Amino acid sequence: MMALVEAAQDYHVALVASDKPDAAGIAWARERGLATFTQSPKGIPKADYEASIDAALVEAGVEIIALAGYMRLLSDGFVARWAGRIINIHPSLLPKYKGLDTHARAIEAGDAVAGCSVHIVTEELDGGAVLGQAEVAILPGDTPDSLAARVLEAEHRLYPQVLAEFVRR
Repeated sequence: MMALVEAAQDYHVALVASDKPDAAGIAWARERGLATFTQSPKGIPKADYEASIDAALVEAGVEIIALAGYMRLLSDGFVARWAGRIINIHPSLLPKYKGLDTHARAIEAGDAVAGCSVHIVTEELDGGAVLGQAEVAILPGDTPDSLAARVLEAEHRLYPQVLAEFVRR
C-alpha cells in the first residue's frame, strides 16, 4: 500500500482501508492526510462487513480497488459489484501457486524462478487475468523468507506500474 501511495502520479488514492484498525499502514496514511477506513470483521456477518466497506468506497469516490496485503476472501457478490475494477498482487507467477505458501512451494518444486503477478480479482481465487509479472531468481540456499523478501521488492516496483497502466485504460 505504501509503495502504491508513494508512486501515485497517474492515479489518485481516494481511500486507504484495512480490516485491522491498528495497522501500521493506516497510521502512515493518516499522517499523510489520506482518507482512511477501518473496521474489524470480528463478530460481523460477512455480508454486513462487506456492505460497510462498499459504502465507504462509494462515498470516497473510489473507481478502482487495489488490494495490498488484504488476506481475506471477498464474496462473489462483492466481486460482482466491482467486476473488472479490483486488482491484486500475488507472490507467485500465476497461474502457478495460487493461494498460500507460494515461496515454499516454488522452492520445493525446484523452480529456477519465482516472482509476483498483478491480476484482476474474480470469483476464482487468484484466477483473474494477469496484468503484469516480475520474475525473481531462486538462489541456492534460499528459504521461503529470503525469497519472500526479494519478491516483495519486485512487488513494490511492479504493482504501482501496473496500477498506473490499468488506470490509464
